[in-house]
Amino acid sequence: MPGSLIEVNDNVPEIRISQAQFQTEPGPTDGKSPAVPVSSEAAGVRSFLLGRGNSAIADRGFHWLMVLCALTIFGIVVLIATELVWGSQLTWKKFGFGFFSWPAGFTFESVIRSVIDPTAPQPNYWDPVNGVFSALPFLYGTLITSFLALLMAVPLAIGVAVFLTEMCPQALRGPLTFISELLAAIPSVIYGLWAMFVLVPIMREHLNPLLVQLLGWTGAFASDNPTGLGFFSAGIILAIMILPIISSLTREVMTAVPHSQREAALALGATRWEMIRMAVLRNARIGIVGAIILGLGRALGETMAVTMVIGNSMEIRRSLLSNGNTMASVIANQFSEASDNLHLSALVEIGLALFVVTIIVNAIAQLLVWAVTRGAPARVQ
Repeated sequence: MPGSLIEVNDNVPEIRISQAQFQTEPGPTDGKSPAVPVSSEAAGVRSFLLGRGNSAIADRGFHWLMVLCALTIFGIVVLIATELVWGSQLTWKKFGFGFFSWPAGFTFESVIRSVIDPTAPQPNYWDPVNGVFSALPFLYGTLITSFLALLMAVPLAIGVAVFLTEMCPQALRGPLTFISELLAAIPSVIYGLWAMFVLVPIMREHLNPLLVQLLGWTGAFASDNPTGLGFFSAGIILAIMILPIISSLTREVMTAVPHSQREAALALGATRWEMIRMAVLRNARIGIVGAIILGLGRALGETMAVTMVIGNSMEIRRSLLSNGNTMASVIANQFSEASDNLHLSALVEIGLALFVVTIIVNAIAQLLVWAVTRGAPARVQ
């Protein structure tokens, strides 16, 4: 029958395969595989494992030892929080949440007027002799200096991360990365000394007069502090200190973006800048925000460098060139000089507020960074 299966099979040539092709080399006839020589190192490990006896007790002890090490971290945090809560009881009982507000006898309008108008009377926020305590000027100083630090550090940190990740030559990537991360290892007191002897004179003689001349009409840069200290100097030194943190985490997040995203953007005709903006920065934006918040946590808790350049004033002024204080700096300045229990309790409550805010900020930052990297280690380019 034409086209039938029989006709097709008849047209297929017969293929014969010699059985000699499948013959294997003769092996041992006793069915055992040939002995593999064992090195002396492997023999020593084998003899140790065979001669150690029952290791269930040692393994169980090792397990609980590691659990104890992990629980120690939580125990330390709980002990610190407990001590701060216990030490701030006097202030909580007397002021409550009013401790973080304006002092008694003043209203919100009078406080705003004292900030805007330099000639208006300043409230007595902090007077340990008369038992008057309000943390409002320290909250204000902490927020102002941290905002200034982020405003200056974030663009520079992202630029450094983009250059090291996408544009830096391979030979320079390692040294530049090391130098940028080296800034994070410098003690804060060294930053403070550098600011006192280098930054403050530059601010006093050159930068502050220029800012007053150009932006004095805004009221944010008033010529009422000729010392060179103040919020702006503290913001600059904080920006330098948080720069390596934001840059390092941003670089880690950017390296977690798949290379296929970059290649797809370039294949569609995008320039390098368009590829970085659309394929890299857009996919890494959540992690970059987390890096910024983590830098904010560092700025909120910085103590020594800020204490040395902020001026340590108990007032709230609108000018960024004015002296001020932060929550960390007031603790460093007055804790050893606390005159009575209420004064000491007020400082401990400021420490408790700073402790809680720092934990919340760092937790949010770590969550945002993990949302991008998913715990994956940074890849070496």
